[in-house]
Parts: sequence; structure tokens; C-alpha cells
Amino acid sequence: MGETEPILAVDDLCVAYGKVEVLHHVALQVRPGEIVTVIGPNGAGKTTLLSAIMGVIPFSHGEVRFRGERLTRVAVEHMVARGMTLVPEKRELFAEMSVADNLLLGAFMRRRLGFRDERETLEQVYGIFPRLRERRQQLAGTLSGGERQMLAVGRALMAKPQLLMLDEPSLGLAPLIVREIFRVIADLRQAGVAILLIEQNARAALQVSDYGYVLEMGEVALAGPSAELEDDPKVVESYLGLGGKA
Repeated sequence: MGETEPILAVDDLCVAYGKVEVLHHVALQVRPGEIVTVIGPNGAGKTTLLSAIMGVIPFSHGEVRFRGERLTRVAVEHMVARGMTLVPEKRELFAEMSVADNLLLGAFMRRRLGFRDERETLEQVYGIFPRLRERRQQLAGTLSGGERQMLAVGRALMAKPQLLMLDEPSLGLAPLIVREIFRVIADLRQAGVAILLIEQNARAALQVSDYGYVLEMGEVALAGPSAELEDDPKVVESYLGLGGKA
């Protein structure tokens, strides 16, 4: 994984809903410019993991460090300002607003911090997703599923993140659009964005990522370079199969 310091380091993380602990002593790292994927069955705690890292839900034990700063009950806005963004599974777009206005909202925190580069960033996002430029005046609620996912990722990129977290970006999308989304994910790494990817499509996730973790029943069951996990008999049997779907 290289010798550089991790941009994100999670250690001994436990998360409980009431008295039920759903994450047990999870540890993972993401280094700058690296794609790390977390695969596992439904209910394994993958979305909970992202929510706890982002500060959406509290964790009961453990440590999260982002860019060397230890995080404890930090507001989501602070995380965005520090350079972390999350694209949730539900995408959470503003359906009655145009594509362009949804994108510009993604730069809100940077503007509050005094940056005035949103128009330049908008052009960069349109370069990544030409379809969004074509649809820029359309209401977000009228877009196809694939276009909505592009918009959700594009809006996150408007914050110029150093770490982009994606929760199930391929969920419910046609195979052609899935390939496009994963191409963009690979391209973002080339641009220096670190990515933590939660994904049901285990085969596609392992092919695009550098390192992988298998989360089962709230615990890390396996971890290693993605190429090794692709060849691991347990991973092949449980997650890759004939269709490559977890």
C-alpha cells in the first residue's frame, strides 16, 4: 500500500444502535491517491461504517483520523470543509432544482470558507460528466438513474475533496452506466482523489481498487490487495460467482 501516511485511518471502531452493536472493532486505512473498497453482504454494516466516519452517526468506541486529525463527534460540515465528502446510496438530490444549481450547492462550504472557484470547478465536473453539461438546465428530478448518480458524484466533487466516499454507486444502474461510473472512479484516482468505495458489485469494485476489505457481521473478515482478494477462494465463492454480484 506504499509508505505514505494514510489520509484516513480507522482503528478499533465500534458502532451501536441502542444496545445492539453493529460494527465490531473495525480497522481500515486509505492512503492519498488510493482506491479502497469494502465489500460484503447486505446488513454487514458497510453503510454504517461510512456514516460513522463522516460524522453522521456517533461511534461508541475507537478512533477515526482524517489528515492526521482525530475526529470525535465532529459536524458533517467540518468534515466537508476539511476535504471529505460522502455520496450516499440515496443520492439525496434536490429534485426541483436544476442540474447546475444542484452542482453549485456542492461548492457551498468552499464559498463560505472564502474560495471563489466554483465556476472553474463546475467546468471541471462538466468535463468529467459531459451529460451533465447537456442537462444543466433540466430539473434533477427528471434525470435518469444513471444521470442522477453522475450528478450526485459531480456535486460531491464540487467541494474539491481529498477523500471521496461512495456508498453503492452502481446500485440499480444499467451495466453500461456502471462501466461509466467505474471509469470515472478510476480517473479520479489519477487526479489525486483518494476514494473509499462501498459496493455490492464486488468484481467491478475489486478490479478498480488497490486494496479491499471484506465486512461480514460488522467485522473485517478479510483484507488485502484487491488482486489477491479477487483470487481468494472464499471471496470468489461468496462474492464473485458467475455474475460478479455480491
